[in-house]
Amino acid sequence: MNAQGIGSQQDWSWPFWPALPLYPYGQRRTLCREILKDTIWTFEQVQGILYTIVPIRMTVIKLQSGGLLIYAPVAPTPECIRLVKEIEAKHGGVKYIILPTSSGLEHKIFVGPFARKFPQALVYVAPHQWSFPFNLPLSWLGFPQKRTLVLSEDTQQNPFGDEFDYAILDINLGRGSFVEVALLHKPSRTLLVTDTIISVSEEPPTILQLYPYPLLFHARKNAQQIITDNEANRRQGWQRIALFAIYFRPSAVQISQLGEMWQDAKRAPDHSPKAYFGFFPFRWQDNWQNTFTALSGNGRPFVAPILQILILPQRPREVIEWADKITTWNFQQIISCHFDAPIKATPVQFRQAFSFLEKQPTVSDSQPLLSEDLRFIQELEASLVERGIATPTKEKV
Repeated sequence: MNAQGIGSQQDWSWPFWPALPLYPYGQRRTLCREILKDTIWTFEQVQGILYTIVPIRMTVIKLQSGGLLIYAPVAPTPECIRLVKEIEAKHGGVKYIILPTSSGLEHKIFVGPFARKFPQALVYVAPHQWSFPFNLPLSWLGFPQKRTLVLSEDTQQNPFGDEFDYAILDINLGRGSFVEVALLHKPSRTLLVTDTIISVSEEPPTILQLYPYPLLFHARKNAQQIITDNEANRRQGWQRIALFAIYFRPSAVQISQLGEMWQDAKRAPDHSPKAYFGFFPFRWQDNWQNTFTALSGNGRPFVAPILQILILPQRPREVIEWADKITTWNFQQIISCHFDAPIKATPVQFRQAFSFLEKQPTVSDSQPLLSEDLRFIQELEASLVERGIATPTKEKV
């Protein structure tokens, strides 16, 4: 089943977008996909900045006892809620809503409004909730006080029954915690994660096909180029979007200073200031596709560079212990909240993604990310440490 709305802007309306002003702002379309018949569904929307947009995903699982569990809600637009209620009508009401992260505002902002649409559901949140720049209580974000519970770090107290297992990764960063709840659905052998594991497809995700302008925007050589809307250009646009979203400044992008822009404009009409996309002047080098190929790695699961460099090395031993626990689970696919899903992956492949934290990896990573593409985030880390905003990372285990 692939279901989406029929074109009513009212169906796509998300009126609370000013609380987190990300593209596509007040109009969010929803794509529902049935992953496993009558058992698992994903609901995808998009969000991003400056036409660098990626999927954001919630997962709905049918409980064996009847009813539904929802992992990481997306914006509860009329279209989204209608699609959930169609599943409810056949499989029972929403019983549990899980917020599987502590600080991710792009997930947290939707939970309160979503929970109000399902007043019988219990809301379970990851421990150590916080927000920046103001640490607001969850009730101020619309969470229902009487039915919002903190998920116990003692996983023996599993509120979801024998068909689920979960593991909490909790990294104290000083000013707050990075927390992620990985959830295993045993009957379907499906692992749900939020941000720690991603996979990037060569083809643009279906939900992005509903928003072709960002794909075509990034497919251009310069702002003056008239680009044809076809499959090849959409693919090229997506692959460049993925590089920006994951690396922020990939090695295949040449950034020019304003003075250089004007010199280029004098030398070649094709290199006018507009050719650098205005406020973010850049130019893709010819080898950019090699950079993407190294990133996608035939769909392998990996840890996003921002987590590899800034977050997970803060507590490498705890991360490895968390990954080792998950590796003991029997799963065959991973559903992440971003980029591609489901990811066909074994526990060994999952564990391999965290080998960057080890001095002598127990499972070697045969396709590491290119060091030159990590350089910008490494420089960012060094700057944050120098300013006292971040702490130096721990030694590998």
